Amino acid sequence: MTKIAILGANGRLGRVVAKAFIDAGYDVRAVTRNGKLPAELKGASAIAGDALDREALIRATAGADIVFNGLNPIYTDWGKCLPMAENVMAACHANGATHLFPGTVYNYGSPMPEVITEDTPYHPTTEKGRIRCAMEELFRREADAGRVRTVLLRAGDFFGGTGSGSWFDLVVAAKIGKGIYTAPGPVDLVHEWAYLPDFAKGFVALAGNLTKLGPYETLNFPGHAITDLQMKAAAEKAVGGPLRMTAMAWWVLRAGSPFVAMWREIVSMSYLRFEPHRLASTRLQAIIGEIPHTSLDQAVAEALSDIGITTVNSLSKVA
Repeated sequence: MTKIAILGANGRLGRVVAKAFIDAGYDVRAVTRNGKLPAELKGASAIAGDALDREALIRATAGADIVFNGLNPIYTDWGKCLPMAENVMAACHANGATHLFPGTVYNYGSPMPEVITEDTPYHPTTEKGRIRCAMEELFRREADAGRVRTVLLRAGDFFGGTGSGSWFDLVVAAKIGKGIYTAPGPVDLVHEWAYLPDFAKGFVALAGNLTKLGPYETLNFPGHAITDLQMKAAAEKAVGGPLRMTAMAWWVLRAGSPFVAMWREIVSMSYLRFEPHRLASTRLQAIIGEIPHTSLDQAVAEALSDIGITTVNSLSKVA
């Protein structure tokens, strides 16, 4: 049985990816700082491993055939990203493991290309974009040197899964319980979203097709490239009634950004909400077959239910 170690298994992405690999029959090891197993990951084993402690990470991933790198410090702690990436490379090299990594669109900077393919050149214009590019360059060097194989799957903003920390639950859906949909940008602007259960299945499919892949692969995951008007309509179907549209108060964050570190970091990435973009792939389907894709209505309904918002579907189950 193929063994996979999930780094960051306590995080939103890590939990969803770990569950997808459990469901697919993999031997899953959940690696967390405290060594505790998230409740929804029944069937996985748990082990402690601090990503900033290289030797501890090597021990935590010993015997793994694949390492999924779901490590994602909060916005104000991104100085940890590159040291963590270096330690993950050391752990994968020591254990002969393939490295799976979720990419972002931060690499492309502002102005954003309206359509991002696997061949679109990077042009980072923020510190986070430069950090992401440096991480990917590290992965490429390790692959070119024959030390660590990396398969990167790039996605847009996440929604779905339990926990907090995404634009969907912190902004878009934050007031839906009060009948309000909050748009983070222009309502008719196309924005790339990734429904996490679909994204996780994409990684499972790639893990099952490694023989088709080279030592370093960067692939795009086309999820839901939609406007806030479309997202709102799906949310209204889910909750069974109309929602009032309101706009995110960017002026408050901009005014407070010199004094609040998190607001400053959010404002630095605000261009993503004001420049249309979507992901396209010329290669993914040829490698894995049909790309996992839950309909928007179903994905939004399930994502709202995941964060505790009552939906028409959940009410029907109670009845």
